[in-house]
Amino acid sequence: MSEEIIKINKHTVKKLDNNMDEEADKDKQHVFIIGSKGIPAAYGGFETFVEKLTDRRKSDKILYHVSRIAGDNCRYEYNNARCFNVKVPNIGAAKAVYYDLAALKRCIEYCKKRPYIKNPIFYILACRVGPFIGRYKKQIERLGGILYVNPDGHEWKRAKWNRLIRKYWKHSERGMLKHADFVICDSKCIEKYILQDYKELDLSTFFIAYGSDTAPSELSDNDSLFLEWLTQKGLKSGEYYLAVGRFVPENNYETMIREFMKSKTDRSLALITNVNDRFLSELESKLHYKSDPRIKFVGTVYEQKLLKKIRENACGYLHGHEVGGTNPSLLEALGSTKLNLLYDVSFNREVADDAALYWTKDDNSLSELINSIDTMDSAEIEELGKKARHRVQSEYSWSHIVDEYESLFLDRKRSKE
Repeated sequence: MSEEIIKINKHTVKKLDNNMDEEADKDKQHVFIIGSKGIPAAYGGFETFVEKLTDRRKSDKILYHVSRIAGDNCRYEYNNARCFNVKVPNIGAAKAVYYDLAALKRCIEYCKKRPYIKNPIFYILACRVGPFIGRYKKQIERLGGILYVNPDGHEWKRAKWNRLIRKYWKHSERGMLKHADFVICDSKCIEKYILQDYKELDLSTFFIAYGSDTAPSELSDNDSLFLEWLTQKGLKSGEYYLAVGRFVPENNYETMIREFMKSKTDRSLALITNVNDRFLSELESKLHYKSDPRIKFVGTVYEQKLLKKIRENACGYLHGHEVGGTNPSLLEALGSTKLNLLYDVSFNREVADDAALYWTKDDNSLSELINSIDTMDSAEIEELGKKARHRVQSEYSWSHIVDEYESLFLDRKRSKE
């Protein structure tokens, strides 16, 4: 292998020679992961999952290969995983579909050139390429390979898509599931939906949750990075509610802001999200949120130790997500924030159980809940915080998640031998 060192997302990695692979790899279980933006991780659910899966790997019998969307086709090593860039043209909404297909093709060709690779596993994250997967599944079968699919959440329900794209997502989901040997769901609610809506496909499903941790931030409460952020955003430690996530309709920002404005609390609402001027303008015309100095759009925070410190010092976390499976930002909040106020849907109750408080879209539901918190006993808040951390430690630790994935990947009874 080449020892050339390059930079990827500010990380130093070792570039691999395209023509050199050690035959010692022939005794490994090769797992090809397709569908994330790649590692070193940009912040995102699938990216964090792949980062943790490779970084916290326990078995030396598994060799991970991870695709990454980029502007070139170089190969490199990171977390002892073989990573490869896939050059993707800027073709709008079809970019993700092109990326998945190009990455899958690269993985199949890689295996064809290395006949010592036996029973490779192809793990595709999300259901973007269902109409095209059939032809690739035949090639995977000829390799003795296995196709795993993670259906993610209800992408076809997301309001950001027009009717035609939603129809494509649903059709694509069926195609991916039809050709999958095994379906891995990170939510029991998603698994239930899959088995009910596609019962005629007689699917083999596994529930393996998404992971998180409860380790405190590396920053202290008086770290200059945190204090400067508070000053810049006009916030005081312990005197703000927090919401984190993409600014999309199904995350219910409009409801959260409207209800917060109706509440009597003196605390602020800090919204960490990637809004643009058009979204803000639409929101202002509906709610006139600028008239309420408590409402603060504070931009995005990609520095993870800072984001964790912001969570730790929030008086409460508002979570309005209603579409999808196990949401990473909810797990991170449960591991860091004592008081979590969640929109009452099955996905959120599955994750938090009795370690959180719940609200609905009904008028005054959330505002009255916020008002009640101002008089809540501190011991009750501490107890909810303990329950939340225990929930993450017992059900969603990365150590447990990695164990479950490695057991699944190494179970030879599920191979095509």
